[in-house]
Amino acid sequence: MTAPLHRGLRHLALRVTDLPRSRRFYEQLLGFQAIWEPDPQNIYFSSGIDNLALHQISKTELASYDSSNTQLLDHMGVILDSPQAVDQLYQAIAPKIESMGGRIVKEPKQHRDDSYSFYFSDPDGNAIQALYEPTISKLRFSTNP
Repeated sequence: MTAPLHRGLRHLALRVTDLPRSRRFYEQLLGFQAIWEPDPQNIYFSSGIDNLALHQISKTELASYDSSNTQLLDHMGVILDSPQAVDQLYQAIAPKIESMGGRIVKEPKQHRDDSYSFYFSDPDGNAIQALYEPTISKLRFSTNP
């Protein structure tokens, strides 16, 4: 097997129905920082080691948008350092997630591979897994090239 030509999956782009609402969600619940707003329909965030783009669905598409059958993304994940960190995040966001337009999808659970996670969704129904995974969670990333 040859080494990958990339340094890992560090960018995700999501189409959203209400950009200001989604911005609040990602800034306030997950701590993403806005780094670039090229126009009123797009915003780019960083956590320091990865990049998240939110793109407003056009008014024409929005009129016919149906999240019950249009969602193509299965889920994205945020990696945490330990099972305790998963529980801490769950306890931090569970009381306020619904008021921000999201919801808890699955409660924290131990998996057969010794990973531990819970699932929640953003205001547009995009699923997010808060995950401790024994191998990945031990990795340390550097912002140095």
